[in-house]
Amino acid sequence: MRADNSRHLAKAARSRAEQTRRRAVSTLRHLATAEQTITVSVFAQRAGVSRSWLYTQADLLAQIRAERPRRATVPAVPARQAASDGSLRQRLQLAHQRIGELEADNQQLRHALAQALGDQRARHARDPLENRP
Repeated sequence: MRADNSRHLAKAARSRAEQTRRRAVSTLRHLATAEQTITVSVFAQRAGVSRSWLYTQADLLAQIRAERPRRATVPAVPARQAASDGSLRQRLQLAHQRIGELEADNQQLRHALAQALGDQRARHARDPLENRP
């Protein structure tokens, strides 16, 4: 009969869990002082943990989410480079025009395909062995 070694396995699992937790806390402290936005994905990658594990750690997840609002949000595009309402309307109008052109082309191609298939069926009906290898 084998000896019960489950206590060793349990001890190793606890040790791994503690190391993972310490690594995650250390990473969170480091990212909190950095000047970048903390996301779950970034945090999980830097800490070397899975996102699924992170979602089971309510306190760490709450700290990550608490860091986000404290960060100053930088606008993606400076105000002087942002598109004006008129510019956006012009782009929308051009997009609608292009959609109309594409729909007309699509309709023309569908009609040409239907015509070609009809011609092919008619040829096949006249001589079924014509296009056979």
